[in-house]
Amino acid sequence: MIDRGKVRLGIVGAGGIAKAYADLLATSTTAEAVGVADVRLEAAQAMADGLGCPAFADAAELAAVDGLEAVVICTPPSTHPAVAQVFFDRGVAVLSEKPMAVDRHRARAMVDAAATAGVTLTMATKFRFCDDVNRAKALVADGSLGEVRLLENAFTSRVDMSGRWNSDPAVSGGGVLVDNGTHSVDLARHVLGPIAEILAVELTRPAGFVVDDTARLFLRHENGVESTVDLSWSIDKSLADFLRVYGTLGEVRVGWRESAWRRYGEDWQVIGGGYAKGPAMGGALDAFCCAIRGQAPLAVTPEDAIAASAAIDAAYASLAAGGWVRLADL
Repeated sequence: MIDRGKVRLGIVGAGGIAKAYADLLATSTTAEAVGVADVRLEAAQAMADGLGCPAFADAAELAAVDGLEAVVICTPPSTHPAVAQVFFDRGVAVLSEKPMAVDRHRARAMVDAAATAGVTLTMATKFRFCDDVNRAKALVADGSLGEVRLLENAFTSRVDMSGRWNSDPAVSGGGVLVDNGTHSVDLARHVLGPIAEILAVELTRPAGFVVDDTARLFLRHENGVESTVDLSWSIDKSLADFLRVYGTLGEVRVGWRESAWRRYGEDWQVIGGGYAKGPAMGGALDAFCCAIRGQAPLAVTPEDAIAASAAIDAAYASLAAGGWVRLADL
């Protein structure tokens, strides 16, 4: 008989994104916390105390917990392959925060290692689990917008990254492109399908910055539709919408507080209350747990994670070459 109980899950890392998972686990119907690991034991202990589970100073100690079934990895990207391998060796499923790794080669190596171990591996990509995003995707798919011509995405906000690991390329793999850009390319792929080629343009960096801070991406999808992406840590466009899709018959906007669509010449119709971080992250966690229990296939496949890393690699290659880069040519 298949066990339908909660997945016994550990958290690796005790920073900001891990805190969001800890908040979810407090009321989750699909997972329960059995341990938290962080090289800063005091941070792990503080989080574990709130969850009523033990704390550990390293991943290997967490991996040895009796009955551990899965972990969510919330450490910096450069550490993902080594941390994940600790759990693959124990037959423990892994939900990796985005990006899967700092480049497509390391992402592929993680996927291959998980396959060899016979364990579930997926990437946390919360925007795929935003209800309004999926309503917009349905409008694209059913022809309500007519022939789709353009997708626009913007993730721009003022965040001081100067003292964070995100601005250390040895740890993060790059700057805003690999950080928020991973969400962007995955979101565009989710709505419009595979990306064929990318052109990246970087704007001015803050003084002393060694990674990209503000950039624009132009994407051409395999179906011929184009997307544009604006990314920044230092400017805030203060847009009400983070996603817009335009077709020959209408358009749809997915916002932070409200989403709506219309046929041209008609009134806007509200389709949702906008992005909600908790439910979106909760959806990713629930999907992971359902896949572990065999209740549904993985919503975000390992190949999706590799494709996102490949798109970001293509963006950096475009910056270096100063032109369009085909993903097939990487």
